[in-house]
Amino acid sequence: MTLSDYRTALVTGASSGIGAATVAALSKRGLRVHALARRADRLERLAEATGCEIHRLDVRETDSLHQLIGSIKPDILINNAGLGRAFGSLATAEIDDIERTFDTNVTAATHAIRAALPEMIERADGHIVNIGSMAGLHAIPAALYGASKGAIHMLSTDLRLELEGTGVRVTEICPGRVSTGFYDVAIDDPEISAKAKNSGVDEVTAGDIAEAIIYALDAPWRVNVNRIELQPTEQTYGGTQFVPRRAR
Repeated sequence: MTLSDYRTALVTGASSGIGAATVAALSKRGLRVHALARRADRLERLAEATGCEIHRLDVRETDSLHQLIGSIKPDILINNAGLGRAFGSLATAEIDDIERTFDTNVTAATHAIRAALPEMIERADGHIVNIGSMAGLHAIPAALYGASKGAIHMLSTDLRLELEGTGVRVTEICPGRVSTGFYDVAIDDPEISAKAKNSGVDEVTAGDIAEAIIYALDAPWRVNVNRIELQPTEQTYGGTQFVPRRAR
């Protein structure tokens, strides 16, 4: 079941970054692509550039999300919508930031899968692609975001077991540092955001992630690409630290 066998794709968080790049890549392959996001102006520009069909919707609007996916009946679901509020410290996180992060990154992705799966199972084909993160696989000093992406990792892994024998494939894409507007949304303070965005390395691009998604989707039916990890060559994870406790 390669891309040539699929007809319809739905991409959440499609108005910029990885989502927009994925919409463009899928559209070039001749699929009917539905782009879902909150920002109407960016969606309209994306539609002009790619010919995709656009849907202005916050993925946290559960009833509307279920209705939309039920009407589209996508062969491919790309769960890309996500954010990283309270990125620096859970100790100072606002309640709204906690709820918004989990509702967007985890709950909405779960609902989208729930809405798409019955038709996929009935057809005995389909592909779920969840955009996780290296932060869901390795410790980083951003507990809230890491926990949400860790949930996506286990959701993807366990879902493959649930779907044994159905013909529906599940792929998790785990990027490291990507050159997108992530920190513009994650951090309100412009000075701190600008500092966070300046990694000083040659970062992975949204187009690189879109190509990884296409690779997983275009694999022969007998191949399930379980997980793709990709990060800048100049970025590493892991190691140990020894940090003395601050004096009381």
